[in-house]
Amino acid sequence: MKSPDDKGEKKAFFNSLHMLREKKKDGSLHEIIDDWRWIFTYTKRHKLAVVFYIILGILSTTLTLVASVAGKYSIDIITGHMTSKLGLLIAIMVGSAVLSLVFSSLINRLSTKIDININNDIQADIFDQIIDVDWKSISNYSSGDLINRFNSDVSTVSKNAISWLPSIIIAVYNFIATFVLIWHYNKVMAILAFASAPIMLLMSKYFIRKQREYARKVKKTGSEMMGFEVETFYNFDTIKSFGIMETYGRKLREWQQKFKSISLEYNLFVIKTNVFMSVLGLIVQYAAFGYCLFLLWTGQILFGTMTLFLEQRARLSAAFNSVVGIVPSFLTSSVSAHRIRELIELPRERHIPESSQLKELAAEGFEVRMDGVSFAYIEDKKVIVDSGFKAEPGEIVALIGPSGGGKTTMIRLMLGLISPDEGVAFLRASDGTRVEMNADARYMFSYVPQGNTILSGTVAENMRLVKEDATDAEIENALKVACAWDFIEKLPDGINSKVGERGRGFSEGQAQRLAIARAVLRDAPILLLDEATSALDVETERKVLRNLVRERPNKTCIVTTHRPTVLNLCKRVYRVVDTKVTEIDEEESGKAVIDF
Repeated sequence: MKSPDDKGEKKAFFNSLHMLREKKKDGSLHEIIDDWRWIFTYTKRHKLAVVFYIILGILSTTLTLVASVAGKYSIDIITGHMTSKLGLLIAIMVGSAVLSLVFSSLINRLSTKIDININNDIQADIFDQIIDVDWKSISNYSSGDLINRFNSDVSTVSKNAISWLPSIIIAVYNFIATFVLIWHYNKVMAILAFASAPIMLLMSKYFIRKQREYARKVKKTGSEMMGFEVETFYNFDTIKSFGIMETYGRKLREWQQKFKSISLEYNLFVIKTNVFMSVLGLIVQYAAFGYCLFLLWTGQILFGTMTLFLEQRARLSAAFNSVVGIVPSFLTSSVSAHRIRELIELPRERHIPESSQLKELAAEGFEVRMDGVSFAYIEDKKVIVDSGFKAEPGEIVALIGPSGGGKTTMIRLMLGLISPDEGVAFLRASDGTRVEMNADARYMFSYVPQGNTILSGTVAENMRLVKEDATDAEIENALKVACAWDFIEKLPDGINSKVGERGRGFSEGQAQRLAIARAVLRDAPILLLDEATSALDVETERKVLRNLVRERPNKTCIVTTHRPTVLNLCKRVYRVVDTKVTEIDEEESGKAVIDF
């Protein structure tokens, strides 16, 4: 009798064939071919392993058949119909079974090792390419979607990149060899054994449409429930602070009940389907069994031959399932490959090779300049229009404006994460060398963004993220500049003290000072502080900024802020409002910050 998994594979096969036909009709079949061409680039890297895999699979299948034939003759000997060469037959049977087991184990070990290698290869390649994708393009994808593609889809592709060709060859060989073996002994039995698989396959088409509807409902509800869980844990502090834990507990149970109802409804459908399919399978099975009994009763076969027939009938059905099971796997891998290719085919960041010249000029600092810059995330909806900006070495320059007014966009333009639609944003060295903002010039910046950017680990590990070979003395000095050493030195293990996820264990002000210290340790010519001192008291904030100017006199320091206390330390203040960036004088700057 067929297992539910076997029936599921057959239904999936028919479903996949239907999808392939639809793909051909709408002209997207070439996409599947392109996806598999991409997968094949990884297959070719391990072609020797593929060949070895195929050889082991064929040998394992052959030895299994030899063991079955030897078992047939052993049974005939034991039942008294044949007594010669008993020892040889037993040796062949045992030897074949042992060797088959050895080969199967080698295949399992080899395939697992190759799966891991390919998974790592693809992930490493994709990671490098995603990291270099244009910021505007990659921002259209949610973090959850990116993680799902990076892990789940890569895993699907890696498991099939090597096994697909050996699986086809081995499955087809197994099917043909088993069919030929049964045909050799009895042609009618071979036809009966072969008949069960296609009958089950043909009958399964009536259940596919309903199955797909239920499967979509289960997946959709599961995804929505996962989204609720991720959002809940991400906003855990907010939920606790509002005291709405019970509300979210109730919502979780509502989602659980919804998922339970749909899953049980789907499960009942599967049970009914499997019962119907099992009855059909039993009819074919008993037909084959009855025919064997008839042959045995009439003396046309011996008991060993009957055992061989029944065993190989099951093997033939399993071989058929393996063949048809390749099509759903083929299609699933194509879907995953396409999702991965969507990411790696996104536009790349802008790279300007001449940016390497800036490293030799870093000691003198750089002017950050924008002239006539305009930018829009969405066409015909400008965020910045015909604006200018200038910050020179040794200066602190402020950027103020309302939330959502364009300050962060200006920071992204400076970092080269986005490029102006009009105008130019560039760095200028003391000798007049000028390079437009791009990914390669970003090395000249130390950036402290809004929010808590401290990672789990130790204080030293967080600091060395930006300078792996930094000495303890360099870390201590950077902490002093950022006014962070006063609380770090009091910790039991100093800079080797543990830090929790998102800086847990430190106050927001302490976490901000650690982030500033990390930027100082990087020692880039340009320092960008995006609301990076908002959690500091006024005295500490002013002390940190004065330290930066005194300890790093050639640095260009750019701050975004809402606090008027910072502005009297600034050489220039720019206001971003109504898509325009304009420089304001000292008298206006205090009023401007208060207004915002």
